[in-house]
This record gives sequence, C-alpha cells and structure tokens, in this order.
Amino acid sequence: MSLYAEDTGTSFKPIPPGLHLARCYRIIDLGTQKSEYEGSIKFLRKVQFTWEAHGDDEEGNPIVTDKGEPMVISKDYTLSWGDKATLRIDLQSWRGKPFSEEETRRFDLKTVLDKWCMVNVQHKPKKKGNGVYANVTDITPVPTVIKSAIPKGHNKCEMFIISEPDMEMFDKFPDWLKKKIGESPEWKARQNPDKPSSGFDDMESDLPF
Repeated sequence: MSLYAEDTGTSFKPIPPGLHLARCYRIIDLGTQKSEYEGSIKFLRKVQFTWEAHGDDEEGNPIVTDKGEPMVISKDYTLSWGDKATLRIDLQSWRGKPFSEEETRRFDLKTVLDKWCMVNVQHKPKKKGNGVYANVTDITPVPTVIKSAIPKGHNKCEMFIISEPDMEMFDKFPDWLKKKIGESPEWKARQNPDKPSSGFDDMESDLPF
C-alpha cells in the first residue's frame, strides 16, 4: 500500500522548541480540507506527517511523555508537488539535495516512513487561551556524526489512505482526527465506489529517498 504525494486534550504537553533527532513513523491522508489564509478560502488535498522525537531538551531532560514514550509532532501539507510546494521543499531539504528533473515527476510518500531526520521546532502562542502550538519549521538530514548513534524506533510505521482505509488504524485515531477525515469529500465518496478516486497515484515513484 502506498500514499502518493496537535493538542488532543487539556493535559497535552508540546514538544520543546529546538532541533531534534526525529523519525517519521506515520503518514495520514486527510482528504480535501478547507483552508483559510488572510481571508481567502480554498479547498486543498492534505496529508499529515508525524515524527517521534529522540534526545534531550536544552536542560538535559529526555524528550518523553509522562509514560516515558518519545514525544511526537505532526505537520500537515498540501498534497502538491510543484516547485514552490512546501511538501517538496521540505522533502528536498530532508534528503539534503535537490530532486532531479526525472525525480520531480512522481514521488511515493511511503519512501520516508521509518526515515530519520532533524526537525526544527518552534513554539507559537495559541490565539485563544493559554499555551502554545509546536510547529515543525525546518527538516534537515541527520549529521554524519549522529548516524552511528541512531536509536531504535519506538512507534510502528503506518500509513492511512482514504481510498484503501485501514479501519483498525482509523478506530485508534483521536475523535478530532476522525472528524477531520470524515468531513472530506473523499471519505464521503467511499459510499459510492463507482465514483473516480482522487488518490495519490500521481506521486508514485520507486526512486530512493
């Protein structure tokens, strides 16, 4: 199966700001979502990447949850592969070199599952109430000096695609995520199997990441 290219409660603790060693373990097809920016409303196909972070914060404390598990952070992308698309820019920065003309035609997003990188996290105050949002602002390759000390990944690698939904995986999503996916036209169209799918086939590739 391929996918072609977060506060969950009041006790949520955002990942600390800074540069962290991270592993991509989950990619989710969000379907077409309503996006509003500076008064302009658009409906764009979205995909979500989630990383688990490893290492310590600036005070030397392990980046883990209260359960002792790696903290995680997600970033939503518009499923676009144009020159200025954030998805393509981040993936290009992640691998440390530009895509060739041939590589820019199609790219299989599952290629980045279980891959390590460095994510730069910045905090931004919430518009309402207290607290902050943790945002991934940059993604870069893992430095050579760190590669020899890469830890073992914690979370199972998984991918959710609306056209081929893993319902066992879906049932484990938090309610807000189920609702977000459920409101997409692609999810609603599952009731009509004869309707053409607007999946991620245009981004398929067997090229190495």
